[in-house]
Amino acid sequence: MEKYNKLVRDKIPDILDKQGVPYEKRVATPEEFKVELIKKLKEEAGEFSEAGSPEELADVIEVIEALKKLPDYANVEELRKKKSEERGAFDEKIILQGEKS
Repeated sequence: MEKYNKLVRDKIPDILDKQGVPYEKRVATPEEFKVELIKKLKEEAGEFSEAGSPEELADVIEVIEALKKLPDYANVEELRKKKSEERGAFDEKIILQGEKS
């Protein structure tokens, strides 16, 4: 049997219950939740990088939305807008070429 210890979406325990899959669950502390969300972001970004599917991108966005709710990242949307105003977004699809020094 495969062992796991990871953050999962809220309805996963219900799905496992319906399938008769045994598991243990607990609620993460606020500090642990942040760490686990960051690990989940890496996992989901890797899956998106490999598959490139809309479903995988949706998973990445879901993790980002959860991170945005944490106090540490409460102003991230403001920062995103500021950076967009100062440095632009990616609307013009610009690719720089050259050599790094």
